[in-house]
Amino acid sequence: MADGPRYPALDVRFAPADDIALLHDLLHAELDPFGPLAVHEHDSADGWRVFFPTPGQRDDARTTLASAFGDRLLALASIDVEDEGWARRSQASLQAVHVGRITVAPPWDLPDFTRDPDRILIVIDPSMGFGTGHHSTTRLCLELMQRIDFAGTRVMDVGTGSGILALAAWRLGAASVTAVDHDPDALENARDNIARNGGAGHIRIVQADLSSVIADPVDLILANLTAAVLRRHAGVLRSLVSADLRPEVERHRRQPDTGTLVVSGFSPEELDDIADAFALAPRVTAVEGEWAAAVF
Repeated sequence: MADGPRYPALDVRFAPADDIALLHDLLHAELDPFGPLAVHEHDSADGWRVFFPTPGQRDDARTTLASAFGDRLLALASIDVEDEGWARRSQASLQAVHVGRITVAPPWDLPDFTRDPDRILIVIDPSMGFGTGHHSTTRLCLELMQRIDFAGTRVMDVGTGSGILALAAWRLGAASVTAVDHDPDALENARDNIARNGGAGHIRIVQADLSSVIADPVDLILANLTAAVLRRHAGVLRSLVSADLRPEVERHRRQPDTGTLVVSGFSPEELDDIADAFALAPRVTAVEGEWAAAVF
């Protein structure tokens, strides 16, 4: 009898720590670029089994985690797991996430907003693991976005993943939205989600690395990345914004909701470093647990 399908995975075990919740968030952030399909907690609660689309993504993730976390992980092993319905079980446990007037929901947990037409519903299929709205950084971005007037703006979502922020920008009134990512699998997932939400004719998808992206300037950048990536590419992100954001610009020259950067993926303690990298003072900030976001 032929063997059933097997899936590449990492077996991760944590060293005991008082800040285990922070470690979990940091692991999620490091894993995200490698497109994990699912994360299952061990019954003993001392580690995870993380599933990936390909062995290459699994092995690259292992190298990154070993370098980033060192002795904070007691074990980090590459394994292949027989299909036991893990994907179906992990998906079924996900429920809708509500942030202000925006709800991000999987197809099996759609709320009824017929009596509340002002709410925005974004349907995301989490099967490829590129973002479901459950991570704090995504929720922080969605929160800050609702404090901005998107009407008529040109928007770029850098590192779009599943396309949540691009879809939110469009639904909040942006005139044009460009969703950028270097990962073709992420863009395929974003393309499916954008089509599922009726945004295919409104959101342009571009495959590009942030260091080499070439695009016309926009009014508003969305960048839910990591602190290291934000610091390294602050100059590129600034150059993609149309308004004059030079530090010496006169403070009284107020241009509301244009020349705006919404950034997340860093801790509250890293906010000053992020502001220094952009050479800007944050206009608005938000914090959820160990994560922060800012509007420049």
